[in-house]
Amino acid sequence: MSTKDKYTLMTTAPIPRLIGSLAVPTIISMLVTSFYVMADTYFVGQINTQSTAAVGISFSVMAIIQAFGFFFGHGSGNYISRKLGAKDYESAEKMASTGFFYAFMSGAIIALFGHLYLSQICVALGSTPTILPYAEEYLGTILLGAPFMASSLVLNNQMRFQGNAVYAMVGIIVGAVLNIGLDPLLIFVFDMGISGAAWATLLSQICSFLVLLVMDSRGTNIRIRFKNFTLKPAYLKEIIFGGSPSLCRQGLASLSTILLNVAAGAYGDAAIAGMSIVTRICMFINSFVIGFGQGFQPVCGFNYGAGIYRRVREGFWFCVKTGVVFLAVCSVIGYIFSPEIVSWFRDDPHVIETGTRALRWQLITLPLGAWVILCNMMLQTIRKPVRAVTLSSARQGLFFIPFILILPHFFGLQGVEMCQAVSDLCSFLLAIPLTIPVLNEMKK
Repeated sequence: MSTKDKYTLMTTAPIPRLIGSLAVPTIISMLVTSFYVMADTYFVGQINTQSTAAVGISFSVMAIIQAFGFFFGHGSGNYISRKLGAKDYESAEKMASTGFFYAFMSGAIIALFGHLYLSQICVALGSTPTILPYAEEYLGTILLGAPFMASSLVLNNQMRFQGNAVYAMVGIIVGAVLNIGLDPLLIFVFDMGISGAAWATLLSQICSFLVLLVMDSRGTNIRIRFKNFTLKPAYLKEIIFGGSPSLCRQGLASLSTILLNVAAGAYGDAAIAGMSIVTRICMFINSFVIGFGQGFQPVCGFNYGAGIYRRVREGFWFCVKTGVVFLAVCSVIGYIFSPEIVSWFRDDPHVIETGTRALRWQLITLPLGAWVILCNMMLQTIRKPVRAVTLSSARQGLFFIPFILILPHFFGLQGVEMCQAVSDLCSFLLAIPLTIPVLNEMKK
């Protein structure tokens, strides 16, 4: 498909069919990615409770790496989709390479810093003395893949924002399938324990990075070339405006995970393991809505850049309705079978007890997340940075952090378990006044 044909498709094709075609590969990518994270948790859970907790503790560092990947990926991708909609192809090409190389350098800095202060970081993340050796072993290996993880997210998002989500899907799936295959091989066959899980993740990330580079050279994707990399402040400014919501959201997610682990750690290793399992389960369920919203984002960017605001509104409401229905069905099923679901990952009575209560709390407010996720994606794509940053900071920052510091003092472990649900409700209420005026403005 030529660039001209792509523009015509984005601005004239029926919204449900268009978003559906773009969302299928992104949903598959998100589900597969979430599934291999869950598989990682499942296989590590067969070792011992401390290993399960160590993976949960290390997740906050992975969230920081992802934060920079999404920052440069969404910041550059939002700009690219708007410029393609405005038919400014030269600026789009420069932004693609600029975002990619910024992300790779940021990942390298994180890897270096992480290895210099590995023990101190693991303790700060909430490691107990019994968890610390496992956390150091796992996280030390994971950090080696930081440059590849961050820049892979940039490639993935840039291709997606260009409307070429199938190419991005191939790279993600190859890495995920490889990880799922290597996990049991390295953990059990080669008897590497938690180190095997870490190496499986590292090797799959490098493989995914290489495949994404190959995919980026196919079709109408903008090629990554070092000659197009620029240090001009104007491009960095656009990345900051377009990517700050993602950086805030992921950065605060990392901080909230640390505080969650610290709060749960007061009730033992089983509490940390249980909360870690619930986080993975909810991430897997939400990945459908996130993938569906990612199918909406290129449509949103193209049509907003072209000034066709009616299609932006139509796409937004279509995605919200679909997301709410899906999450409501998952919540009912998950609430009924919570003990069985948690027990899949770790057959420990204390882990199952904590995980079941926490999962049921989160499922109560889960359908509200569809509205919050899609409001945030739309505000970010159409360059409403203040509103987008405020909303992206709400769930894991403005609300979760105060609640995780306050609720356990009044309700004990139940306060830890219910904290995310209360935060989701407050985020939903905040998203209404932040988004409705913008939708009304486009209507006028």
